[in-house]
Amino acid sequence: MNKSSFFIIGQHAVIEALRNPKRKVLRVFLTEESKKNIHKKSPNKNLLNDVKVYFKTKKELDKYSTRENLQHQGYVAEVEHVHKPILKEYIKEKDNVTLICLDGVTDPRNIGSLIRSAVSFNVDGVIIKERIFPSESKLMYKAASGAIEYINIFEVSNINSTLKNLKEKNFWVYGFDGNGKEDFTDIDWKGNSILLFGSEGSGMHKHTSKYADFLVKININKKIESLNVSNSAAIVFHHLSYLKKKS
Repeated sequence: MNKSSFFIIGQHAVIEALRNPKRKVLRVFLTEESKKNIHKKSPNKNLLNDVKVYFKTKKELDKYSTRENLQHQGYVAEVEHVHKPILKEYIKEKDNVTLICLDGVTDPRNIGSLIRSAVSFNVDGVIIKERIFPSESKLMYKAASGAIEYINIFEVSNINSTLKNLKEKNFWVYGFDGNGKEDFTDIDWKGNSILLFGSEGSGMHKHTSKYADFLVKININKKIESLNVSNSAAIVFHHLSYLKKKS
């Protein structure tokens, strides 16, 4: 395996990687059945052109997923990282941008699920600390179900300084906190927004929360302490998508 490459597994993760012109797919390991399925899903384009294809049994492919206890579904691929977008270049001359910022969220399944929801509801990108981003996690790619190929992921060295810079460029920062003063549905969502989510256990870091212009909450049944961060995010993304359609 090349130093710059890694393995992903699962039907959607592999097929969407093959569809992404920005993603270099080096090798694909398939069962005969999964190869037929790829051609069925893309009858007008051979996604396996210029890719080394190796046929394996399901049992042979198990070695790529047993450690993570994941289902490979007959699809394994060795891929390279896509080019990392630069945040300050991306936001130039853009209006009504919605970005997610993850503060201390490290669980690959949660990150992958959150990315899947973000793409589903047309969020523009995700900001995450580069040191903790599980960029080669099979679990994250599987949970994202191919959506990771369709969103900008901005890896930054420092969350706090990034938020500070964005605030200076006319972004409003909304920190989601169970003790927030306002329900997020009462906010007038206009202009450029940063949706700041903390980890499930400790929430946002205290110093990071100081960069939030507003601390908002999702009103839920008081018998339930909190929602999973990816579930919380999906609720917010859907609401913002609904508002954009109405405007």
